[in-house]
Amino acid sequence: MNKEKWLDLRDRLIGGVQLALPTNALSSAMFHLTRIRTPWFKNAFIRVFMKLFRISLDEAYIEDPRRFEHFNAFFTRELKRGARQVAADPRICLCPVDGTVSQIGDIRDGRIVQAKGLDYTAAELLGSEEAAAQFRGGRFATIYLAPYNYHRIHMPADGTLREWSYVPGRLFSVNAATVRGLPRVFARNERLCAIFDTAHGPVAMVLVGALFVGSLETVWSGCVSPPHGQAPGQYVPRSPVQLGRGVEMGRFNMGSTVILLTAPGAVNWSPTMRPGATVRMGQTLGIFNARS
Repeated sequence: MNKEKWLDLRDRLIGGVQLALPTNALSSAMFHLTRIRTPWFKNAFIRVFMKLFRISLDEAYIEDPRRFEHFNAFFTRELKRGARQVAADPRICLCPVDGTVSQIGDIRDGRIVQAKGLDYTAAELLGSEEAAAQFRGGRFATIYLAPYNYHRIHMPADGTLREWSYVPGRLFSVNAATVRGLPRVFARNERLCAIFDTAHGPVAMVLVGALFVGSLETVWSGCVSPPHGQAPGQYVPRSPVQLGRGVEMGRFNMGSTVILLTAPGAVNWSPTMRPGATVRMGQTLGIFNARS
């Protein structure tokens, strides 16, 4: 067996094993574990995690790891003012997170590339054909957040929240091996989909839950999950929710993925944005085109 076939088999085995795991229960347990306030426990948890993933708090607003009330406060830590530079030009589509580009490109025939040989539909991702129709022929960017990344999610452009939805699902890992080996993983996992009206047309921000992701949270609704597996819901804000470029819109507990969708002709991705590229929140993801 050559190396490529062996790696493909390994990835499929990793995905297959997760099908048998109680992923939602494990993630719920992690939610509670990361909120234990007992000083010796949370300090040891943070210290081991920082060593394991070589995390520095030089950019964090709180630099002393002992000052965090629990592990989740450390994990979703705020950055110092000015730690990320946000370009003033409104034509620039900002990268919403720190992470690694998993896939980026065009939405072709309503389908989004997951990995080589695997894809899924925008309708599956967003939970409805109606929501997906406005992005048909548009573009997408999938960005993976590793455990060591900054885990707050920011706006790529000025936007007004039109609607948002919760889509229940499993909580499989979204690391590179699982994405290559488990078909439709982003459309199978629990997720939160927010659609914003912008000067560049509709923009969707999809927060995909994952194994050990104990919560999905937005600035307008607070903690959306847990509980995991609750009934699907679609919501229209009762009062306007307007968020500026670079402003926080949500956050994850533990690593996960953000998928950004744009309307046809709205944006041209930067040539440097290709699978495997390391990105930081606030840098140029692409350039929005002028609307006629």
